Amino acid sequence: MVYVSNPIEMTKALSSGETVIEVTRSMVFANPIYLPDGIQLSAIPQENGVLPTIFFSHSDGFILTGSSRLQNLSVVTLQDKKAIQLTSQQVAESFGTIHLENLTVDGQISLIFRTPTLKAHVVTKNVHVASSDTRTYLEQPQKYGVNVLQGAYTLYNFNANKDSLVTAAIDNLSIGSEGHPAIGSGVFISGFNDQGGRVDIDQMTLGDVYSTGLIPQGVADFITGAVFVVYGAHVSHLIQNGKTVTYGVNDMVLDAWGEVNEWVVNDDVISYGQSGVGFVNFGTVNHFKANKAISTYGTGARAYNQYDGTLKEGYFAGIQTFNNGAVGIQISKKVGKLVVDGDIVTQGGLGQSLVKGVNVDLPAYALSMKDGGQLESLTVTGNIISHGDKVTTVTMEDGALIHHIEVAGQIEANGQDSQAFDTDQTKALFKG
Repeated sequence: MVYVSNPIEMTKALSSGETVIEVTRSMVFANPIYLPDGIQLSAIPQENGVLPTIFFSHSDGFILTGSSRLQNLSVVTLQDKKAIQLTSQQVAESFGTIHLENLTVDGQISLIFRTPTLKAHVVTKNVHVASSDTRTYLEQPQKYGVNVLQGAYTLYNFNANKDSLVTAAIDNLSIGSEGHPAIGSGVFISGFNDQGGRVDIDQMTLGDVYSTGLIPQGVADFITGAVFVVYGAHVSHLIQNGKTVTYGVNDMVLDAWGEVNEWVVNDDVISYGQSGVGFVNFGTVNHFKANKAISTYGTGARAYNQYDGTLKEGYFAGIQTFNNGAVGIQISKKVGKLVVDGDIVTQGGLGQSLVKGVNVDLPAYALSMKDGGQLESLTVTGNIISHGDKVTTVTMEDGALIHHIEVAGQIEANGQDSQAFDTDQTKALFKG
């Protein structure tokens, strides 16, 4: 073990092959630092209890070349740089284990595994990314007519080989802060695509996540997600204990193209931006539970949208949208049991909303069942209400099915020239 207190001592320690390094003072570097395989880099609290900070003045930060442990550190780069990343020139089939613990970071954490890596494990515990800007990074998932911007924390298996598997355990990861979101996505987990390299996470627990893509209004082919489980990614248990908030155009709050067995959200889910969906699912989610209401405030910002894939069981504490074109619930594929323990309420009228990479005009339906959409059962303990003008509260297209319905409260349309149901058949189905 060696103790370092300035850049010269750090450089000498790495040049001499030291792999256990303790940082005792803050320091500034002008260039990125390559860390060797097997490195253990941590900091010792200073006399006042504050951990040292390693600053990078105008470059990326640490570049990991193999198994690495970084802990008890503050790492600061400019927000459009990568504070911690993997070398892009990967040469071994096994990258080893990346262990990140008790870190505060400015700049992206970029864990992108590439050919020929077939095996790696990532441990992330008590990590906060205060700021980042990922808009310029070109490795982006593409599907459904859109590209996804990387996240402040990006775990990405970019190897096309289907035998490549990255496993991970993530505990108490948080992104941004209220009014100061990370730019791009927040937590981004992705495989190469639906057939290539994969990411498998047994448990992921998150704190607060605040993000925005700063996407210009009218752009329809780029999106972000505060928490995004992309294709090729599987999470067994996803637990969110903090607020999840997005601010801008096409900023999804919760998004899945991959697979999640159990997804529990214990705090607010809020979207402030245009076409920023609260929870959108293209993948397979077995069990989803939101213990607080999902709220959206932007034009065309739907609260829950089942585009593709399936949701087997969904529990919502409530659904509320506050702008034009902001549908409460829209179902386009098969969903099993759906329970809303509260109200489904929309406030707006007609407005533009992003649908599979195209902006279209939509009324703020409270419940919209599309052709091909199916619900095994729908239970609403409160009311289903629309307040906007020229809005239908509940609409069912030909080919939509709901097998069992229980609505304890009223189904109302309170706007001018609005109606509760689109057809008498829909009314009869709900009035039973």
